[in-house]
Amino acid sequence: MLARLLFVVLIGLLVGCDPGAERFNNVDITGASYARDFRLTDFNGKPRTLADFRGKVVVMFFGYTQCPDVCPTTMTDMAEVKRRLGPDGDKLQVIFVTLDPDRDTAEVLSQYVPGFDPTFLGLRGTRDETAAIAKDFKVFYQKVPGKTETSYTMDHTAGSYAFDTEGRVRLFLRHAGAVDPIVADLRKLLR
Repeated sequence: MLARLLFVVLIGLLVGCDPGAERFNNVDITGASYARDFRLTDFNGKPRTLADFRGKVVVMFFGYTQCPDVCPTTMTDMAEVKRRLGPDGDKLQVIFVTLDPDRDTAEVLSQYVPGFDPTFLGLRGTRDETAAIAKDFKVFYQKVPGKTETSYTMDHTAGSYAFDTEGRVRLFLRHAGAVDPIVADLRKLLR
């Protein structure tokens, strides 16, 4: 009986140490029960879901256009990631989801998002749709009052989600991480 128990434990340990298992630089959330899909409108007025990007790796970031630091840094980093992917950059879709639908109109998004790369897409929803997608993706956001009614900022989750070419959420990309580890992770998702 003891020998059988030891054998089962040993097999369990060996399975857990699978050298063929995919290792990522960022947080592997493969199989997560959240961040599965969305339904929002792009800055051209077209309704979008994750299925629209099947066959591409999708990186989805939640932010707002008047963000002074995290959002432009993330978008700049993603433009560099796309560049470093070379020809595989055509298989990457970066999506910016606004957490500030009151100020981030379709027109504002259409100017801001493609400024980082012409293929990047901005999505928006109503206040209720924004709250629902933020909850589903476990994204924190909160309005922080400014000196005037319209000069507020938004505290928000700073990481991004990466989906594989089949539309499955796979990674949480940490904010301000180096570009090269993100490129390496996305290359693995493209295989």
